Amino acid sequence: MIQQNQFDTIYHEHFSYFSFLVVQKIFSYHQLTVFDVDEIPTHGGSLRIYVKHEENKNYYVSNNIKKILQNEIQLGLTDISIYLNFQKQINQIKNNIQEFFVSVKETHKKIVCYGAAAKGNTLLNYCEIGNDMIEYVVDRSEYKQGLYLPGNHIPIKSPDEIFKTKPDFILILPWNIKNEIMNQMKMIQKWEGKFVILIPEIKVIRSTGGTIS
Repeated sequence: MIQQNQFDTIYHEHFSYFSFLVVQKIFSYHQLTVFDVDEIPTHGGSLRIYVKHEENKNYYVSNNIKKILQNEIQLGLTDISIYLNFQKQINQIKNNIQEFFVSVKETHKKIVCYGAAAKGNTLLNYCEIGNDMIEYVVDRSEYKQGLYLPGNHIPIKSPDEIFKTKPDFILILPWNIKNEIMNQMKMIQKWEGKFVILIPEIKVIRSTGGTIS
């Protein structure tokens, strides 16, 4: 999350995030031992932990424990400064995003969003990007179509709207499934439309492949 500037994953469904160092202390306080851990890609990187009672001798402590602990220490997760720097990174990303939208508007280009996702709405609201910058967002869920994103009041429409209005840029809000979305919307190459990813940094991607910036 910190390395990839993934602040948009922090919202009402998951406010709390624990390093493995902290998790181990919490369980130890309750006479429980974490005996193994897996690294999984969910939400940019998560941990799946395996826990036993301290007196349980049926499970041995895996070497994965030492590996994860050493990695977190090397990354500086025991130092408050890394979290303070994370805030500075977020502030810079916000400034960059705002400047990008201003430049799009000044050149009279049209930008719309794909995916009425919670993380996307978190990002837009934090960056103060509203319906004055974005005409609409599309989503495949019929339950969302016809409604509005909370806070910024951007209307949610069907993906078919993109082929009617032919925007210059499609901002992919659920960046974790960007490849799937770009494949679904590859026909925007007909009018030289481009995809935009904002996390971990702003990237403009040609619909035919290749990063512009």
